[in-house]
Amino acid sequence: MANHPTRRSLTLGLGGLLAAPAIVRAQSALPKARFTAGWTFQGNQSYMLRAKAAGYFREAGVDVDVSRGFGSGRVPVDIAGGVFDLGAGEMSATLKFMAENPDSDLIVVAILDDTNQMAMAVRADGPIKSPRDIEGGALAAPDFDVGRQLFPAFARMAGVDAGKIAWQSVSLELREPMLVQKRVDGITGNASSMVPNLKRLGLDTSQQRLFFYRDAGLDLYSNCFVASRRFAQNNPAALKAALAGLFRAYVDFYRDPTESLKTLQALEPLTDVAVETERVALLKKVLPLGKKMKLEGVSAVDPERLEFCIRTIEDSYGLPKRLTRERVYTDAFLPPPDLRMI
Repeated sequence: MANHPTRRSLTLGLGGLLAAPAIVRAQSALPKARFTAGWTFQGNQSYMLRAKAAGYFREAGVDVDVSRGFGSGRVPVDIAGGVFDLGAGEMSATLKFMAENPDSDLIVVAILDDTNQMAMAVRADGPIKSPRDIEGGALAAPDFDVGRQLFPAFARMAGVDAGKIAWQSVSLELREPMLVQKRVDGITGNASSMVPNLKRLGLDTSQQRLFFYRDAGLDLYSNCFVASRRFAQNNPAALKAALAGLFRAYVDFYRDPTESLKTLQALEPLTDVAVETERVALLKKVLPLGKKMKLEGVSAVDPERLEFCIRTIEDSYGLPKRLTRERVYTDAFLPPPDLRMI
């Protein structure tokens, strides 16, 4: 069967070829990096597409291929397996994978959020008034959803017997419909994904009830960039350039998401900009930037907080204490602090 270019590849590739053939020829000589957005392309991931379409990667000195993802829980799996060089992941899911696979070829190279938005969502008119009320009920989520992967840790801290819950494995597209149609009692995932998706399906925000994992004590670092350690060692300039492009787009996006959302709509014509604008606003609400990152720039990491995250994940899953801060995280490839200031 013949391989046909996708609409997205045509938009990013053919458009650039027609507009600036000399630049495209020069770009072919740039080092390459394969990046996964970690999820489908929504408002929250739009800055990644903006970094590519606006030439931020090229100007930094790297040619980055940006691909959609299938859940933060799968990001470390795919990077460790050599499918991608770099990706947008979730810190807790990444730590769990590294703790279970201590020889895995992974390193966290940036931490974007110092709060966590993992949550369980239920219907406000239903019987689930507290986390423990989910016992005996059913939850739905994709297998690689980080909210599902972290649920045992949340349950332990919230006093929930996880063994009394039935899970239904569903695709991302079916997660919210399962709750709207009352086929399950709850769903898990990122609040900024679940809330607007549920609203779009007719379950308004006032009809939703969220139980944030952080309220039970699972207050961990959240979104991060994960890289292959081998790629970092063999291609340090390419990794630095990729992070430079990502942070340039991220800072622009955080201050004003308009251009990023325009890029998303251009590449995904079915995008509902109003919904995605609301999603981005919700993301800022449920993931407020902490004091340290406000003062010192995004990815300013507190070593003690990082230590707490590592030990919490290891203890929650009964894993040996094998990870160290140095093994988990490095700031060696970050742009200067002034380029990471929101």
